[in-house]
Parts: sequence; C-alpha cells; structure tokens
Amino acid sequence: MSSGTNTRRLTVAQALVAFLARQYTERDGRRHRLINATWGIFGHGNVAGLGQALLESGTTVLPGETLPGPPMPYIQGRNEQAMVHAAVGYARQSRRLSAHAVTTSIGPGATNLVTGAALATVNRLPVLLLPGDVFATRPADPVLQQLEVPYAGDVSVNDALRPVSRYFDRVTRPEALIPAALQAMRVLSDPAETGAVTLALPQDVQAEAYDWPEDFFAERVWRVCRPRPDLDTLDAARRAVSGARRPLIVAGGGVHHSEAEQALRAFADATGIPVASTQAGKGSLPYDHPCDVGGIGHTGTATADELARTADLVIGVGTRWSDFTTASATLFQNPGVRFLNINITSFDAHKMAGLSLVADARTGLDELAGALGTRTRVEPAYGTEYADDKERWEYRVGAAYEADDPDVRPTQPQVLGALDALVTGDDIVINAAGSLPGDLHKLWRARSSDQYHVEYGYSCMGYEIPAAIGVAMAAPGRPVWALVGDGTYLMNPTEIVTAVQENIPIKVVILQNHGYASIGGLSESVGAERFGTAYRYRAPDRTYTGAPLPVDLAANAASLGMRVVRAKTVRDLHEALAVAREADVPTCVYVETETADTVSGAPPAQAWWDVPVAETATRPSAVEARKEYDRQVTARRRHL
Repeated sequence: MSSGTNTRRLTVAQALVAFLARQYTERDGRRHRLINATWGIFGHGNVAGLGQALLESGTTVLPGETLPGPPMPYIQGRNEQAMVHAAVGYARQSRRLSAHAVTTSIGPGATNLVTGAALATVNRLPVLLLPGDVFATRPADPVLQQLEVPYAGDVSVNDALRPVSRYFDRVTRPEALIPAALQAMRVLSDPAETGAVTLALPQDVQAEAYDWPEDFFAERVWRVCRPRPDLDTLDAARRAVSGARRPLIVAGGGVHHSEAEQALRAFADATGIPVASTQAGKGSLPYDHPCDVGGIGHTGTATADELARTADLVIGVGTRWSDFTTASATLFQNPGVRFLNINITSFDAHKMAGLSLVADARTGLDELAGALGTRTRVEPAYGTEYADDKERWEYRVGAAYEADDPDVRPTQPQVLGALDALVTGDDIVINAAGSLPGDLHKLWRARSSDQYHVEYGYSCMGYEIPAAIGVAMAAPGRPVWALVGDGTYLMNPTEIVTAVQENIPIKVVILQNHGYASIGGLSESVGAERFGTAYRYRAPDRTYTGAPLPVDLAANAASLGMRVVRAKTVRDLHEALAVAREADVPTCVYVETETADTVSGAPPAQAWWDVPVAETATRPSAVEARKEYDRQVTARRRHL
C-alpha cells in the first residue's frame, strides 16, 4: 500500500495510532511506553476513523520490519468522563511516565470529556484526548450533533476543551497531524507542562488517506529530565535553611511524581526538620517516620498545623499551595515567616513570595542536602516538641478508629479504622470528594509512598471507581480500594461494568449516609442549615426532611455485576473487608454509617477554610455564622 519507498499510505487515524504505539518516555535509564492503551466509546464521529484504526492496530508491517508494529490496546468504557478518570488514575500510579488516550465521538461524547480534562490539568497529570469533530470539509452544515455558532464557522463544542487542556489542536488536514502529534507528545512527557492534551479530529479527516513519511513512525524516546537548581539560588536556599530555628517542610504531589521519597527521607533524617504533607503529598514519608507530622491545613493534623503557625521557614516541595494547604492564607502566622519552594515549574515556585528553587524535586533535595552538609540540624528541643505532639495526635487517631461495641453500626472513622487494621503497604486507597478526604488526611496511616491516592486538586465526585481501575491496571496484583459515599457513587458508578468485563478486582467500599454529609456539615457552619443536602422524601412543609429514600446501592452494584458483601456492624465490617481484600473479582463492601445530619466522629478541623457567609440575612443561624466568619477572616495575611 506504499506510494513510495519512504512513505506509507494510511488514513489519519491509522497513522496516529501507529505513531502513538511507538512513543516512549525515559527517566533514570528506565523506558516506559508513553501511550500504553486507548479508552474509547464509539459513535459516528470516530467509529470509521479511530475505531477502524484501533481494529487494525498491530497488524501493519512497516518497511524494514518483519513483524507487525506494536499494537495499541483498546479498553471499552461506559462514560466519557469516567474514561478520563481511569486514564488519570493510571498516569498518577505510573508517576506520569506512562499515560492513556481517550477517544470519543463528536457532540455530547466530546463535551463529556471536559470535567475529566480539568481534573487532569489541575493535578498536572497526562492524558491524551482524541474527540471526534465535525466535518472539516463541510459537505453538509450542520451535521448531527453539531453546535452552530453564528459568529464563527470554525468553532465546535470541542473548543470547550481549550481552557482545560495544556495543549489543544484541531487537525483539519492530514499533514497537520505530524506537528500536532509531536507537540502533544512533548507536552504529555514534560513534567513542567503536562496535563490534558487534546487533538480534535474531524470525522472526515480521520478517514482521509495520506502518504506519510516513514520517519514519522520511527520509535521515539522523550527523555524526562531532572533539572538542577540555579547555583546562586541554591546558595541562598542553603543560607535560609541554616538560619532557620523552626523550619517546616510541606511535601506536595511533586515528591511522588519525581520519585523523590527517598531523597526527602534522607533530607529529613539529616536535618530533623518535620515533614507535613498536602493531600497529594501524603505518604511522602511513612506515617511512623519520626519526622512525619501528617497532613497540613484545613484537613490537617493538630501537630502539623501548630508547627505551621510558628514556623519561621516553610520549605514547599512540589506543592501548589492551595487554599486547603494554607488554611485560606491564615495558617502561617509567624510575623517573620519566609518560604522556600522547590518546584519544577516556576509558576508554582514563585508562590507565597517564596525563594524559588526551580528544579526537579529529587534533584533539588539532593543538592540542597549536599550544600547544607552535616552541620545543619534542628535544635533537640524542637524535635522533642513535635515528637510529643505527634504522639498525642496518634492517641486521637486511635480513639477515632476504635469501636467500644463491635455489634453497632460504625462511624465513618471506624470504617477507616477497620481498613487500617487490615491493609499492608501493598494496598492502595483512592478517594476524591465528600467528607472522606478530610478524615483520611487527618487520620490515615500511610504505609507506603503510593498507598494514599486522594484526588483533591479538583475533588471530583465520581473519580474513585474509574480511577481505581486505572490504578489497578498500572499496579496489577495489588489490592486497590475505592472509598465512596452514596453521593459520589450515584454520580458515576458506570465503570463497575468495565471492571467486571475486564475482571479487574477492584474493591469498592460504599459508605451510605443518605446524603451529602460533607456539604451538610459545611452548610450548617455557614448558616445554610443543611438545606438540600439530605437524601430524604419531602415533608408536608415541602422541605427534604422526611424519611430517608429507600435507595439500595448494594443492589445497584450487584446489578452491574459486582460481588457485594453487606456489613451492618463493626464486626461485620472487619469480616467483609477481609473477604474483599482476598477476592479475585470486583467486590463491593456496603456499609451504613452515620446519617447525613450527623458528624463523622473524626477530630474537628484544626485550621480554617474560607467559604464566604451571607453578609446580611434574616435567619439567626446565618447571622451568627457571619460573626464567626468576620472573626476568622482577620487572621488572613498576604505573604510578601
């Protein structure tokens, strides 16, 4: 089928799939396939293009080869947003060195990608999106599922993906695929640039043939470098750390992405500086390391937050400094506090008016440790202070986990306690939204660097189940737990079918509390009186305060093909979790916990979070909440 010795005639879709199958990343001498699989739901906008190309994948023999090219594995999804979540879970577990592609039809299939794309980009995680697009040649206008924009003929619904993509291109001619595909790989593999990448593919262009240069299909390696810090800035950082009396490290997700956990441990061991963690950074040190003081910020531990309030130097490693981490700019209260940021992106390194050490996290820590030598260590009294505080917090964790009576319905922390008693460092726990992230950040004892997987950049309900599938694909043989409340489950249970189809033995724990428990508590604190947060029938006064709805999510999970184990008591729960952990098929543990109008039983927030309260209101609850808001907001400061 070649039109010449140095070209090969393929459709645009066939060429793209063949190209993707030959892309690799390499870091520290280890090579990984960059696009390891493609998720897809087919419609008229991609079935004859990418669908046909994926069917043919791995069957074409290129000149000079004796065997077909590497195949592109295909995974059938049920919901476009969920496919992106699964791809993101895979990429995070793969340390951003390997990713998945996602293909959809045009119209609603394409716009369903937007939420997943935003999550990927917020969390700096690579995913390649390949939505179909309307005809480039416009033989008929409009076509099925086309959005007509009177003022711009070149706009389609796919343009909604532009603000949530790190790179976007619409391939309107076959030859335009070559630069677009190369740019897409550049962004996906660059740790400072990565996120969602979108190549919008008009349905007619996908099927159009072109004579492609053979070099386009050559095996290509994208080297993931470890940038070193500027030497002058490194010396300034050395002086800052050497002069600090109460330094604190805040470990973010960049520690995991860089595989910098051992470098961080060595740095902490050498200096004695305590290490707090963001949601993305938790597990950077194991919970029982002497320097680990747990989560920081609004959902953090009392130990970490008290250290933050008095710290004179805060060393951020791979963190974006979100409002949950800084307690909405109220946490770091030492008048002389300064920040040192080790980050691979200058955008994040300059936050908090910090000294910006732009570097790979592992390289930055190693070189800072080398610059400090062996003479920089915190005072013994400081180490004793945080060690004693950590011991007191661990007592509170144990109290939250413990159930005095094993034959009663568990609280949410007791569910976590039962799981904590079962898992080893091999298990991976996934969550994203509701009240669970707060309880997990405060209470969970991370035993390994990748055990704690909480997506709290976008905190997207419905992430957990599909992400668990992606994580399990990246870590086969390891127990992977998706922890979901009833609200999250109802948002996105569809990929249970995919787990069943592929026999991926994820473990889903459904905590039924009959409503949006997290927002219910927040609603009460801001004077909104839990309005609209419970799953209940309407009462005679037309409010949702009647009896709980007779929803059986366990039956729903079973109807989708999962094995389901119900647990009514703490004792039942321990047994059910053990059964699920050993299961070799997708298994659900269903447990009723507290109702949506009760607290979870975890220690309360140790730092504030800014959710504005009505400045004028007639209901007493809102008036009182505003007084508290005005009191808290006075602690906010800008770090300049």
